[in-house]
Order: sequence, then structure tokens, then C-alpha cells
Amino acid sequence: MSENIVIHDYEISRSKRNKVNGHESFVLWFTGLSGSGKSTIANKAEEELFYKGVSTYALDGDNIRSGINKGLGFTKEDRLENLRRIAEVSKLFVDAGIITIAAFVSPLISDRDQVKHIVGENDLIEIFVDTSLEECERRDVKGLYKKARAGEIKNFTGIDAPYEAPLNPEIHIETETTKVDEAVQHIIEYLEKTHRI
Repeated sequence: MSENIVIHDYEISRSKRNKVNGHESFVLWFTGLSGSGKSTIANKAEEELFYKGVSTYALDGDNIRSGINKGLGFTKEDRLENLRRIAEVSKLFVDAGIITIAAFVSPLISDRDQVKHIVGENDLIEIFVDTSLEECERRDVKGLYKKARAGEIKNFTGIDAPYEAPLNPEIHIETETTKVDEAVQHIIEYLEKTHRI
């Protein structure tokens, strides 16, 4: 950090914002292959939380890359920077008292460890949206797997770039045996059981 930067302490703190909102602030981090159902489940989970009166905001890969990260490509370095920026934005939202919903492939354990380090381990709930590569390819909602198989997309996770499944996610959703509404209910039950909402 530059020696010319001085962090200012504002009177309104995260704890005060949480008190006004009536709930803790934290990040729900959805990870899984492209096409696994991350964004679908994240969207429905946010909707459920919103109608419970919870302050939320969703961050999604395509949306982030059309704005704050639009200058980044898909090299290893750019992917790491993409996640670093997302983690920093998520941290700001948590400080603002908002439950942040983030749906990103975030393929490597080291990537997600960096996110946990930035956001804070106690402030991040990792949700593994577990869907087989075969099922993701069958769905191929955006046509990306077809392009990756044809060599039109390089470094595509699951095809020519690795995906490392979380070892101990707080929530594990197997989408091939779990419906979206069931997955959302599982998330809500976890948050209620752990007194996060």
C-alpha cells in the first residue's frame, strides 16, 4: 500500500448497517462449471431472500465482464485479476451491510482461497453447484462447450483448463438430482440454521 494512503474511519460502520438491516452481511459464493446452474440458483436464492426483506445484490460473470472487468480476457492472469476485483467489490458490499450473491466459475482452489482471503473467511459461504461435465455439455445453454470443442475458445474450464472442486464447501448442491427450488430451500435452511438471516 502506498505510504500516501490514509484509511478514513467513517462513523457509520458495518455493524450499524447490519443492525438497521436486521441481518448479517456476507457473501454467498457459487462455484461450478459453466452451465452447472450457478446463476439460475443464485438468482432464485436472491429472489427468495429479497422477499424475506433481506438486503441483497447479485454479481454475475457476464455482467461483471461487461462493466468493471470488460478489459480483461481469459488468460490465467486475467482470470485471477477478474476474481480479485470481484472479491474486492464483494467486500465493499459486505461492508455496506448487504448479502452479496456471487456466481463465478472460479475454477481453482487457489482462486477461491484468494477470494476468501480478501472477503474474509467468516464472511464467505462457499456453495458448490456440482454438475457433471457431461450434463453441462448437454445443456450448453450459451453454446460455449460446442465452441470450445471446436477450438474456437481456448482455456475453457472443463475442456482444456482444469476445474478443481471445493474440498469442504459449506453448501453442496448436486443439480442432477436436485431441483432449483429444492436447492434454494437448502440454502435458506442453512442460513437460518446458522443464524445468518
